[in-house]
Amino acid sequence: MDASPLLWVVPLSGVLAIAVAAYFAYDVLRSPTGTPEMQKVAGAIYVAAVAFIQRQYRTIAGLALGGMVVIGLVIYFFETAPGISPTELAIKTSIAFIVGAACSMASGIVGMFVAVKSNLRTAAAAQHSVADALRISLRGGAVSGILVVGLSLIGVFVMFIAYGGFQHPDQAPFTIVGFGFGASFVALFAQLGGGIYTKAADLGADLVGKVEAGIPEDDPRNAAVIADLVGDNVGDCAGRGADLFESTAAENIGAMILGVAIYAVTQNPAWILFPLVVRGFGLIASMIGIFTVRGSDTKSPMSSLNLGYYITIALSIAGMFLVTQVMLNEKGAGYWFFFAGVVGIVTSLAFVYITQYYTAGDWRPVKEIAEAAKTGPATTIISGIAVGFETTAASAITIALALFFSHFFGVKWGEATGLPHGGIYGTAVATMGMLMSAAFILAEDTFGPITDNAGGVASMARASEETRERTDRLDAVGNTTKALTKGYAVGSAALAAFLLFSAYLDKVAQLTGKPFNSVDLAKVEVFLGGFLGAMLVYLFSSLAIRAVGRAGAAIIEEVRTQFREHPGIMAGTEEPNYARVVDITTASALRNMIAPGLLAVAAPIVVGVLLKAEAEAALLMVGTMAGVILATVLNNGGGAWDNAKKYIESGMLKDEKGRVLGKGTPAHAAAVVGDTVGDPFKDTAGPSLHVLIKLLATITLVLAPLFV
Repeated sequence: MDASPLLWVVPLSGVLAIAVAAYFAYDVLRSPTGTPEMQKVAGAIYVAAVAFIQRQYRTIAGLALGGMVVIGLVIYFFETAPGISPTELAIKTSIAFIVGAACSMASGIVGMFVAVKSNLRTAAAAQHSVADALRISLRGGAVSGILVVGLSLIGVFVMFIAYGGFQHPDQAPFTIVGFGFGASFVALFAQLGGGIYTKAADLGADLVGKVEAGIPEDDPRNAAVIADLVGDNVGDCAGRGADLFESTAAENIGAMILGVAIYAVTQNPAWILFPLVVRGFGLIASMIGIFTVRGSDTKSPMSSLNLGYYITIALSIAGMFLVTQVMLNEKGAGYWFFFAGVVGIVTSLAFVYITQYYTAGDWRPVKEIAEAAKTGPATTIISGIAVGFETTAASAITIALALFFSHFFGVKWGEATGLPHGGIYGTAVATMGMLMSAAFILAEDTFGPITDNAGGVASMARASEETRERTDRLDAVGNTTKALTKGYAVGSAALAAFLLFSAYLDKVAQLTGKPFNSVDLAKVEVFLGGFLGAMLVYLFSSLAIRAVGRAGAAIIEEVRTQFREHPGIMAGTEEPNYARVVDITTASALRNMIAPGLLAVAAPIVVGVLLKAEAEAALLMVGTMAGVILATVLNNGGGAWDNAKKYIESGMLKDEKGRVLGKGTPAHAAAVVGDTVGDPFKDTAGPSLHVLIKLLATITLVLAPLFV
């Protein structure tokens, strides 16, 4: 059994990813740019988005440089490793941190740049056909999806080689863990800043525009509409890109660390290199899946996307079989790990269906909320919260089954081979399986804001009714794909958190030279660590949601003032001051992302320093459980509120006499309130919790020397 026959897949898939992303970017950018009116609107979105990203990443870069210095000092003074001096270890970990941070920033920036260029071209294509518009918007999203996963894979592989991975494969994974921490650090602030921006602008645009002024969504008379369209890009493109970059990097490294224990017995580096190789096959499968998506003017765009996803899943299963048979087939028992990998792949599919059920308008939960809107905002809120709480059951049971069966198959491998650590490695294989389709899922996620922006561009440019109808069809699908990505992200975060938690236990055992495989909650300090971990999740979410409320209130006042002081805006004889709202939103988002971000970084460090390693393990374990459950509530509850509003806007809700209760009715106004409450849930706090869960794990891994 040898790792070398398949190792070539890692650099090949990385190079292919860059080439395919470049081709997709070229294909999108050469497409027609529509009418002068469309170009004017898209230009305003582009300028504002670039201005925000520049200001945001300057802030994040400063924080990251400070983090690099702190990490270097901690490693220098507190950690030792065989065969490496404290100075060299500190420098290597710090460099890995800043490289991870830089790659994460690059992923977000490139993805967002192509997305804001794709919106105009999607709107232009929608003048002629849905098929062309689907191709452009998905390929625009695919640039982000493919680059994020490709850069993550290349980054970890290059750092592994640079840090002597082939000479000392048992040491390198611990040295490069800083790469995952740097990616997590940037992802948290990118997701927070972008999430606060997008939902504050959306809140202001909806409440003053739709409810108070009674004008349509994306109406050019609404001063908040450009900020709202910008927000889709900086939140869902740049923020989610950084989030999934961090996921793939941290989970690769965590799985490699778990492979060290089996390498110590077998002396076969395949156990450490397996996560990289299987990720390479997943990346290739995703690229093929994206190429197979063909739009149609007659059938639903969602069915075209689903077909591409199913092809990706089928190819991923084939890739998993090949890799497990070649790399993990100790004594002919590699099929047990193949089963574990299939569990992870099927889990990703299950989360897609769970999220669809709770957030798409075809099913009971969304219809239930829409019915509740008939009796006002209060019943709309109650119904939405009930749906959010209900979603935790299916999500938690799916995660529990995935962990149980992947661990069971790993144990069976151990019984067949007589080798240790099979159970925990089985969960690592399942996590890698779930993330094989990450590039396709992220392409679908970025597709969402591109189509949303295309609808806004078409509306503000006074495009034809046929064009608006086509962009609306794509936008409805985009809302579903954005929701699916959040479900996928929280599911992968849950599996990965168990993997990273186990890696933390291995790290502490390595530092202390003693076994560390149990956490005793009966000890007071350990119980307190877990208790504070659960509290951290809720306090963090509170700060994120409050930030949206503060920024949104400022925007509401500004839009009201413009309507009041400039009556020509409503008459259509005067243009609103879009730039003023963009400036308010930008300043508020960047100011308000600092507090929750620093809380997430500082809290686990304080608990670990004061209560030590076992209490830190409890914080990580209980905080992860609470974070996954709350993220599920926020993501799916918010998504259900959003689509209940769209369900009413599409004319699907009727009264007892069969009359349509659509836009402009009290039921619609109630649904808008529900959607407004759900916005910071699903687009700010919920996605930020995915990052928090993994940030807790990478912080504890990198700073473990402080806690022993």
